[in-house]
Amino acid sequence: MRFLRGLFDRLLLVASVVAGGLVPGFISQYRQRLGGRLDQAKLDLAPWQHIADQYHHSDLGQLIQYHLASRDSTFHAEGSVIQGLVQTVERLQLAVDALHTTLIRQIIYLGTHTDPELARATLHDWVPTFALSLEGLLFAVLFALLLWLIFHGLWQLVDRAADHWHGSTRQR
Repeated sequence: MRFLRGLFDRLLLVASVVAGGLVPGFISQYRQRLGGRLDQAKLDLAPWQHIADQYHHSDLGQLIQYHLASRDSTFHAEGSVIQGLVQTVERLQLAVDALHTTLIRQIIYLGTHTDPELARATLHDWVPTFALSLEGLLFAVLFALLLWLIFHGLWQLVDRAADHWHGSTRQR
């Protein structure tokens, strides 16, 4: 039993250092893909901004209201599309800004605001890269240490439960 614990212990430690070192690379690729979506959304919005520049003193909000106030259903629908594009650009810009910070804050942000579709697409095309920055290496070590401590805590709980169970069956 001691041999097995030692083997699991070492394997978990090595695997968790590697896994922790891969997280920053995944986040970087997620951030790049997110930036690409933001660039595309801005390109999609650019013709509408050009029209707003010409006819509404560069105020995209006025252009949207002009479209939404129209009785023409097609024109009204265009207003909704423009409004959706503006909201998409704002949402993507907030996400990109949130991911230009420390690694821990990026992880926390992604833990609470991950776009599942974007994460799946990033994971599908993900090229594993191990972070060699000080922050990335520190995260890998701390991540491994945390998992290692959890492993030891759980192992002790299981060991105590087994001892308790064996002790109670011997008393019978």
